[in-house]
Amino acid sequence: MPIQDFKNTIVNGDCLDIIRQFENQSIDMVLTSPPYDNLRTYKGYDFPFRPIARELFRTVKDGGVVVWVVSDATIDGTETGTSFKQAMFFKDIGFKIHDTMIFRKRNPIPQIYRQRYNNEFEYMFVFSKGTVSTHNPLMVPCLHAGLELNGTTYKNYSKHEQRRAKMAKPVKDEKIKGNIWEYVVGKNLEDQEAKGHPAPFPCELARDHIHSWSNPGDLVLDPMCGSGTTCKAAKQLGRNYIGIDTSAEYCEIARLRTEGRQEEMEQQIQLPLRETPGELFTIET
Repeated sequence: MPIQDFKNTIVNGDCLDIIRQFENQSIDMVLTSPPYDNLRTYKGYDFPFRPIARELFRTVKDGGVVVWVVSDATIDGTETGTSFKQAMFFKDIGFKIHDTMIFRKRNPIPQIYRQRYNNEFEYMFVFSKGTVSTHNPLMVPCLHAGLELNGTTYKNYSKHEQRRAKMAKPVKDEKIKGNIWEYVVGKNLEDQEAKGHPAPFPCELARDHIHSWSNPGDLVLDPMCGSGTTCKAAKQLGRNYIGIDTSAEYCEIARLRTEGRQEEMEQQIQLPLRETPGELFTIET
């Protein structure tokens, strides 16, 4: 089916069935957070990770990226390591692990003490199909902008043999941002729109990644779009989008958010979302 038929839509259905209808190399970028381990209840959805990963490799363009926001449960005193298993599988099927980034939460939820430190982050794996074709780096101010350096300050520019060269004088005003990104979770007004979903990531996070790895007019996919944060951010930044979710209720929230229909959305998220008590998704590793 032509990808144009899906462009700028929120599709209710099983993402594997939907993605199988996409043309080869039709997606510029994927940004998603899958239902990992047993950290979320997701309407009893069975998450077939490996087939989904393979379909993403088929449909993502050469030079495109998949941003995979994920974490691990702790079961019987050990973290599951599911995030790393998934990262290695992406690599096994042909993706490169372009970057292992950290999403640090400025306001993490306090946890019951289990003789370990409070978890404050999730992984943001950036998988690339070949060499990344688009990178619009976020810039931050240099701490010592304008400083005149003395002759003893050097930087290592080499990949192999250790060779050093003097740094710029004076220090530049800006530098490329690091790969640990911090966000407040759930408190910003635009993020509160998603309170009908159990685990949305911040709109700012979505915008930062979409800006970094795509250009205006590109097509951004979220195969497990939940409340539509990726789709909303893509539209704000002049990208096209496709959102897929197995939940009709979440799809409706995503459509209303993406279309900016505030009053209807507020009415929608006040309705109880139907869950089957005790039903958890399973994850194939």
